[in-house]
Amino acid sequence: MKRPSARRFVPVRSAARPYPPISDYALIGDCHSAALISRAGSIDWCCLPRFDSDSCFGRLLDWQHGGHFSITPQGKAAVHRQYLDDTLVLVTTYRSGRNIARVTDFFSMRMGGRSQPRRELVRIIEGVRGKMSFDVAVVPRLDFGEVKPWIFSGGRNAHFAVGSNTGIRIFGDVAMEIVDAHDLHAEVAVRARTKLHIGLQFLLPEDANATGQRRKPAQLLRAHLKETVRWWRKWSDKIVYDHRPGVNIVRSAITLKALTYAPTGAIVAAPTTSLPERKGGERNWDYRYCWIRDSIFTVWALNAVGAVSEAEGVRHFIQRASAGNAADLQVLYGVDGKRRLPEIELTHLDGWRGSRPVRIGNGAAHQYQADMYGLLVEFAWQWSQLRHRPTPAYWKFLAEVIEAAIARWRLPDRGIWEVRSRPLHFVHSKVMCWAAANRGVALAEKYGLPAPLKQWREARDAMRAAIEKRGVDHARGIYVRSFGSKDVDAALLLLPMTGFVAYDDERMVRTVEVISQELMQDGLLLRYQRTDGLAGAEGVFLACTFWLVSCLAHAGRKQQASRIFKRAVATGNDLGLFAEEYSRQGREMLGNFPQGLTHLSHIGAALALMNVRQPQI
Repeated sequence: MKRPSARRFVPVRSAARPYPPISDYALIGDCHSAALISRAGSIDWCCLPRFDSDSCFGRLLDWQHGGHFSITPQGKAAVHRQYLDDTLVLVTTYRSGRNIARVTDFFSMRMGGRSQPRRELVRIIEGVRGKMSFDVAVVPRLDFGEVKPWIFSGGRNAHFAVGSNTGIRIFGDVAMEIVDAHDLHAEVAVRARTKLHIGLQFLLPEDANATGQRRKPAQLLRAHLKETVRWWRKWSDKIVYDHRPGVNIVRSAITLKALTYAPTGAIVAAPTTSLPERKGGERNWDYRYCWIRDSIFTVWALNAVGAVSEAEGVRHFIQRASAGNAADLQVLYGVDGKRRLPEIELTHLDGWRGSRPVRIGNGAAHQYQADMYGLLVEFAWQWSQLRHRPTPAYWKFLAEVIEAAIARWRLPDRGIWEVRSRPLHFVHSKVMCWAAANRGVALAEKYGLPAPLKQWREARDAMRAAIEKRGVDHARGIYVRSFGSKDVDAALLLLPMTGFVAYDDERMVRTVEVISQELMQDGLLLRYQRTDGLAGAEGVFLACTFWLVSCLAHAGRKQQASRIFKRAVATGNDLGLFAEEYSRQGREMLGNFPQGLTHLSHIGAALALMNVRQPQI
């Protein structure tokens, strides 16, 4: 196993100080659920057994009541952290004077392609030099902090925490004391070459009363570490690209893989909810679900770097979740395909740094967003480029999607940004309806599939004519945000990816220039300038900045693209993880974290700079 090197150390943030910056957090996961671990060694966010389950550790959203699982060095210490090469195994190294210790954190993975997860989170404390002492606290708070579980002994160095329909088993070789029936605490010390192990395993409801299980030996947890490292490196070996300084495509790819829900193939937008787009504001959304758009974008990004197996899972998930009926399509689903995701405000939670409301569910699930039609058909086209002919059932579904796009393209929609103001005739949405008809014709012609080609071609041409007439500011020679508008929108940067217009087309080049002039702040892009039905402004949107890099690079403006790329990459944290947005005033991350859309756009921008021709969307 590769050992991390201890390089630059920075002071550790005290676990007693509430609400560290979002950049303080690292991600671990098992393609079923995930956890965020702070620089101070505290798991402040974890939903088990799935991404969209209720949190069991939620201090990220309420410091007093959310719960946490912390392993914190006593006294002052400096910290350096990194992932073991090409894995999602986190190693945090603490130094106090000449004393050094490390904590290794991971979710256990199984080799051999078995889908049943262990549902096991492991933390290993290891002495490296001298002696270091740590405070250990396991403070579960179930149901988003509303339930203090009953904790009781389950044998030597083992405990159970149960409440509602949730059960958690805590085990290992650390002797912990029950405090007030709801918490576990311990003080431990490690010397060079000594290790202590703590495992946390989620129990299904039928297992919650199974108190007679024998504790797992430390040797087994160490074996799980080795197996987890092998699993991630086996997956990472798929990633093929030209390594360049300052570009960490593998880390972004691993992050995207970690956001995949293995049983169904769904891909969540982010593992968190309600991290604000504006500190103290209301722009707080639940991203722990599968958006059609983000999932397809993710598959394209992974395919572009050699990880092709995820595409089939996403295709099946979307078709299954919509019951194979295009009329039943919605914008997003639960990771199991659930359709009803009512948006609820959790008024008992304080929110990150007081950013309320905290929401679960997402009302955007029932918005009309017309771009999803084009994305689905473009996805099928790219799948066909890998020599996958649509099956009769899949083609029937796709034909219905194309017919839906043709029937509804004239309607205003909420657009890619899911605005909560009145619907508009967004140009990007119209172009994606055009893309549905355009690729539908191409697929039918390529494979001789049954289709009303005459009607599809006529509809496609009518869409283009409307876009060229009403979606263009003819005086400036640029595409605009919506029909009749004079404003631009960063979503217009996606138009060349559909084949609607070339990257070096004069009108597209001018559009990119105007977007750079009107939406750029401190080298990064806003999504748009106009109101969207919500109070307050937001931070710059990192995915849009990477889209700008791709447009500039494909248009031959590599020097400018490289400069903006470096600026965007600099917003990531020390582990190469990106949030959704960035506050140029506070110089800090904003929005849900880590954000899949940012990571996949980072991959696309890096490949564009490397002259790697990616599939059109």
